Amino acid sequence: MGLVPGLILIAYVRQRALELGEERKLEMEGHTIHYDGYQDQARDKPHTAILLPEGQSLSRGINSVEREAGLKEVLDLLDGAMEGKEAFIRFFSLGPTNSRFSLCALQITDSAYVAHSEDLLYRSGYEEFKRRGGSPDFFTFVHSAGELDERNCTVNVEGRRIYVDFIDGKVYSVNNQYAGNSLGLKKLALRLAIYKANHEDWLTEHMLIMGVYPPGKDRVTYFTGAYPSACGKTSTAMIPGQSIVGDDIAYLKMDDEGNCRAVNIESGVFGIIRDVNTVDDPLIYKVLHTPREMIFSNILIAEGCPYWLGMGLEDGEYPTKGSNHSGDWWNGKRDPEGKEIPLAHPNARYTIRLSELENADPNIDNPDGVVIRGIYYGGRDSDTNVPIAESLSWEHGVYLGATIESETTSATLGKRGVRTSSPMAVMDFMVVPLRR
Repeated sequence: MGLVPGLILIAYVRQRALELGEERKLEMEGHTIHYDGYQDQARDKPHTAILLPEGQSLSRGINSVEREAGLKEVLDLLDGAMEGKEAFIRFFSLGPTNSRFSLCALQITDSAYVAHSEDLLYRSGYEEFKRRGGSPDFFTFVHSAGELDERNCTVNVEGRRIYVDFIDGKVYSVNNQYAGNSLGLKKLALRLAIYKANHEDWLTEHMLIMGVYPPGKDRVTYFTGAYPSACGKTSTAMIPGQSIVGDDIAYLKMDDEGNCRAVNIESGVFGIIRDVNTVDDPLIYKVLHTPREMIFSNILIAEGCPYWLGMGLEDGEYPTKGSNHSGDWWNGKRDPEGKEIPLAHPNARYTIRLSELENADPNIDNPDGVVIRGIYYGGRDSDTNVPIAESLSWEHGVYLGATIESETTSATLGKRGVRTSSPMAVMDFMVVPLRR
């Protein structure tokens, strides 16, 4: 029996990523490695901006650019950027198909790696577009990696721009490859959906969704949890004995009975690989060491095998040379500033389908979502708040969520460990005034 058309296209995109050198095969069947440029290893907050009509403003701390000037700048950068390349046009559904929660999304990119990553992370949406009969209500993402070097990494990172135009429901991204900047459906779609939800009657949140199974009881209770990036959403959703619905972004709506329901807009995991080991993340570790379709990014490869920080090996068990995000790597290698380059980047990632996980919840693709009975809020805070506190009421819980302070992490460019306010763990992605 042959592959259905959608699977043929997915296989084609993966093959093109290999042929173009954006990914290469590893020893384990189905595993590939991708490298982003040395200066393109995390979300670029300073060059990510909301396009605002002249005279409008947002809250302090939300980066914005005058719309007409911003459009001219980014479109000038995109002009000719795909010349001589293959363009990949991909249709996706943000959320389960045929669901009142879900939104359609169109990705246009010249990166086979970006297209392949989204095939692993999101549900195919071509039939959903057709079902909606030509509705103009969908998000559009235009991306170009720009000029590439001999390692197929973006050259002109100083021209990296990620501009969000919520008036037209579009995002323009150029001169980058790191998924947090290039994958339209990830944190860029989060921004568009926050704006849309804020003007309607639902919520878009930077949240995990998990099923909690009380010991000795035959029931499951679903929770969401909001932490800033690289602060433990995936690890929380993977607590042994519980089930994972999603680890990053959720849409929440009320049903006719007054229940809050949530869906995971994704069907995969783009997870930080640092400290994934047999003790702390046994299920993920098993997935990373068995044959399946998956992408590693920005880790060490030695003799076709992957290595990363905190994987649980003794010092003498790590290779002393190989390839990583800096190119050829050896123990003690230093960057132009004299800093020693670790064997893998702290923000290195793995990309897999959720269905590959043994604890995947049976309601992952339920178009009605799951009923939410509680919410976690948290952050990276080592010395101020108590580790765990229960709110006195829902109103008190809103206050706790609004007053989150968290240390900056490797998920964004810049200094790490700086304590900043992160209301509801979504400050990095806000596109509406905080008072709303």
